[in-house]
Amino acid sequence: MTTAAVLAILLPFAAAAVGLLGSRFPKGLRGGAADAAANRRAAWIAIVPTAISTLLTIWLAYSIRAGQAAGEGDWLSRFTGSAGAARVATASVAVDTGSAPISVGLLVDGLAATIAVLVTVVALAVQVYSVGYLRDDRRYPSYSAFISLFTSAMLLVVYAADLLVLYVGWEVMGLCSYLLIGHWWEDRANSRAAVKAFLVTRIGDVGFLFGVFVLGTAAGGFRIADVLAKLPELPPGTILAAALLLLAGVAGKSAQVPLHTWLPDAMAGPTPISALIHAATMVAAGIFVVARLYPVFLASGPALDVLAVMAALGMLGAALAALAQDDLKRVLAYSTISQLAYMAGALAAGSRDAAVFHLITHGAFKALLFLCAGAVIHAAGSNLMSVMGGLRRGLPVTFAAMTIGFAALAGLPPASGFFSKDEVLAAVEWSLSAGHLAAPVALLLYGCALATVTVTGAYATRAWLRTFFGERALSGLPGTAAPEPVPSAAVPAPASESAPSAVPESAPSAVPEPVPSAAVPAPASEPVPSAAVHEAPPVMRWPIVILAVPALLLGLPGALHIHWGTAVLSVALALLGAGAVHAVWRADPRRDPARLLGPLRGPCERAFSVDALYRAVFVRPTLLLAYVVARADGRVVDGAVRGSGRTVTGLAGLVRRAQNGNAQLYVTGLLAGVLLLAVGAVMLG
Repeated sequence: MTTAAVLAILLPFAAAAVGLLGSRFPKGLRGGAADAAANRRAAWIAIVPTAISTLLTIWLAYSIRAGQAAGEGDWLSRFTGSAGAARVATASVAVDTGSAPISVGLLVDGLAATIAVLVTVVALAVQVYSVGYLRDDRRYPSYSAFISLFTSAMLLVVYAADLLVLYVGWEVMGLCSYLLIGHWWEDRANSRAAVKAFLVTRIGDVGFLFGVFVLGTAAGGFRIADVLAKLPELPPGTILAAALLLLAGVAGKSAQVPLHTWLPDAMAGPTPISALIHAATMVAAGIFVVARLYPVFLASGPALDVLAVMAALGMLGAALAALAQDDLKRVLAYSTISQLAYMAGALAAGSRDAAVFHLITHGAFKALLFLCAGAVIHAAGSNLMSVMGGLRRGLPVTFAAMTIGFAALAGLPPASGFFSKDEVLAAVEWSLSAGHLAAPVALLLYGCALATVTVTGAYATRAWLRTFFGERALSGLPGTAAPEPVPSAAVPAPASESAPSAVPESAPSAVPEPVPSAAVPAPASEPVPSAAVHEAPPVMRWPIVILAVPALLLGLPGALHIHWGTAVLSVALALLGAGAVHAVWRADPRRDPARLLGPLRGPCERAFSVDALYRAVFVRPTLLLAYVVARADGRVVDGAVRGSGRTVTGLAGLVRRAQNGNAQLYVTGLLAGVLLLAVGAVMLG
């Protein structure tokens, strides 16, 4: 098993190295046919190792499950992999630091095996989908290599047996996120979004690293098993400090309040990246770490209250923001923040299994929604729902798949999200009468969870109706976002077309993506005519169809274990939100149903101006301080250096006056000196 886990991690890493260095080997030619050949080689280099890694993780998950005793644990713990103690741990290399040793090893248990399957399946689907999505992009080889590197890093996080090894994968994921969000860096908005994501997540990672140090030094080692075994011996204050510091990293990586602002802007990256990193896997890393170190948080007491408050504010605030967005990808981005907050709420309420269950189903249906969004944006020629409508006739497969995804997101049966959300809500409800949370915090979490169910049903229905129903706009709208690249298999580009041209941002609420100039079926300011709407090519369509299956069926193991009271309430609230949006839309299909928010629409569309608040409280004072420091450095520090230089130069000028090459002056000076010496000798005796 250990060998299989090592190979599962190393194969994508090797693919990344070979893809970066060897896709254009040996001649390194660029342009036209050379780009097409390099892209084909890069696709094979990326897909084959990822497919093998996927098979290995599936085999590992099956072997772990087969090693568990029959009937051990309840159905949910068996499904999420937390039942039993079947595991394989290895620590082949140990580094003696003089205090807490560092071990380089892997831990393969049910939880790791389950999450690894999710990571590799989604990564494989994204790699295949991207072949059609970026077929004529000359930077596709580096793009596919960075996806492979990310896959390897995420698997290292999942299988790591040591906190510092986990941290290595954690940081490599952050690097890959930065590189992939800024894939189309020619557009300044894209590069700024990449820098923002990098900086915001790094803020959380500083706390995460200190939390790792606190746990490791207190426990005398960084091995996860040793840390958890030493917990009863650690002081409560140490555990609380470590848990709070770790939560900073979790908030950054999983886009939770208050470090959530990077995720909506991260939609500047290609849509498959949104599916891989910013929906199904990277943002799930924070939730996974809490689940992996769950005994630390259970022993920390108030840290769970902090996590519950973060989750309550995040789930409802992000859902309201999603209800007011016009950019389809930003709707899904805020939805991701909200759904991750559900998982954090379940963890705070004391149910790790419910959180992991929702993490698994969310990974399937959110990846499906983002890949469907890519197909829709290709067809509509814009990210904005205001220029969509009526697409179900031209995109029947995408319509059916996205309907499944929205049903799972809203928690409607029989989609997978219904069963996992039922477990989350049941856990949160249980925390009202028992559990680890303070009573007011538990009440806040439960109230926000129920309200979020209603708002989720509303924004999912709004996006579904505005995308697939009604009639399409026939003329461009002000502020229309630039479309994403049209699949080259659908609209062929000339062989000489080798790189997309950057399209400037035209709407502050949407992040545009560059468009190959010869591949756009209509001007960027106008939607594609209805007659031109058609499905994406098969290489993009098949991953959508395959992901629709787990998005629909993955929750069925919970069909016999439904909490009927909670389930009925949840479905009723979701239908209430959906019905309200449908009624408003039906009254006037040409107007945005978000108008039902009334005066709250503006604040919700601006996501409650959190970015503006951070800019006023943190960014501007920091820039002002930087300006003051720069001026002080230029005028005081550099001024002192320049002043000392001017002083030396002035003194040198005085000395230079005596060294002017005049021999008569030299002889006169010599005689004057001799005379002074003679007079001195006579007078002094």
